[in-house]
Amino acid sequence: MTKNPSMQRTWQALGRAAWGAVLACSATLVLAQYPTKPITMVVPFPPGGVADTVGRPVAEAMSRHLKQSIVVENKGGAGGGIGMAQVAKSKADGYTVLMSLSSLVVLPEADKILQRPPMFQVNQLKAIARFTADPTVLVVRSDSPWKTYAEFMAYVKPNPGKISFGSSGNYGTMHVPMEQLKAATSTFMLHVPYTGAGPAVLALLSGQIEALSTGPASVKQHIASGRLRALAHWGEGRLASMPEVPSFKELGVPIQYSQWSGLFVPADTPAGVVDSLRQAAKFAAQDPRAVAALTASGTSFMYQDTADFERFVQNDAKAMSALVTRIGKVD
Repeated sequence: MTKNPSMQRTWQALGRAAWGAVLACSATLVLAQYPTKPITMVVPFPPGGVADTVGRPVAEAMSRHLKQSIVVENKGGAGGGIGMAQVAKSKADGYTVLMSLSSLVVLPEADKILQRPPMFQVNQLKAIARFTADPTVLVVRSDSPWKTYAEFMAYVKPNPGKISFGSSGNYGTMHVPMEQLKAATSTFMLHVPYTGAGPAVLALLSGQIEALSTGPASVKQHIASGRLRALAHWGEGRLASMPEVPSFKELGVPIQYSQWSGLFVPADTPAGVVDSLRQAAKFAAQDPRAVAALTASGTSFMYQDTADFERFVQNDAKAMSALVTRIGKVD
């Protein structure tokens, strides 16, 4: 019997439609079940820094909400760029997420300045939620001769290059504010980059460097124990966790910088997965255990939901692009 070509095409179209419906139903089922296995939260710095201090209690709270474990993986290097690039290029299925700091919007701009291929682009990642936003704090060892910012600067100005400061890497969240300070005061201090805030703080404690700028969560315990001294901070007014520490603006130095932390996923992650992570992030920001952990570390939640955080990231990227351009190429 001769086959009717028109009928054959009709059956083929129906078959494709049916198969498409099966795939769509399967995808919907998978999303509805998400997550079905452990999630990896990449913290792109070594243990002991702000991203790690925020990431661990957030991961624990989110895991309780999602009823699936979230494993924190510290992936340091290149000022956070290695871990950020890993997530940006990972499979967009919700099983690899990023706890990033604000250096995320700086590093691609730094790559332009340095005329090298970017490790990643900001648009390769989708913002889920912001957790914290703290001004960084200028700290020195308590056994140093500088009890105030004025005493510190009185030594720095006539002794260019004799003071070294640590950071989490070139153009990172510990480096940029110190470059601001150098520019505003026409001074020169030697920059010593490390792989993260944790190693940089240890270098300060051990006497390898003389100063650094970092989020309060990285140094509060050392200030409380009497090993470090805070001289000033890059915020507005006084900090609740360090009310005795003046801001640079109070001291007549017109600089400001905020180190934020937030959750990201690869840009093409399905909307259903994004919403599940968003709900879990919102739960974590209100969870008493997570709140207590952050408070004890010297910071607190300054939560932003997805839409607000996306706008915040876009605006911060523009501001940091201008700042990195002003800083220019550094060693």
